[in-house]
Amino acid sequence: MTMQQRIEQQLAALAPQHLEVLNESHMHSRGQETHYKAVIVSEQFAGLNSVKRHQKVYATMGELMGEIHALAIHTYTAEEWAKVGVAPASPVCAGGGH
Repeated sequence: MTMQQRIEQQLAALAPQHLEVLNESHMHSRGQETHYKAVIVSEQFAGLNSVKRHQKVYATMGELMGEIHALAIHTYTAEEWAKVGVAPASPVCAGGGH
């Protein structure tokens, strides 16, 4: 199972209406699976601010977070997702050898 699949499997616990996990390692590192982006649409985020949403994602990811260098998290409720429809693009890595 790839790291991307493992992340998707963990995040499925949030019962997402939409889940997109992108491996963005090619933008940051040479041959390492270290950088990911997750777009999660779940009603479990309703009433939570962005910090609490991210804490919920980190808790759901558990020990898997320690196996990757970076996870860009974009969380939405179904209503919010209907308005935006797309997550922001990830910035180009400034280096750092990760």
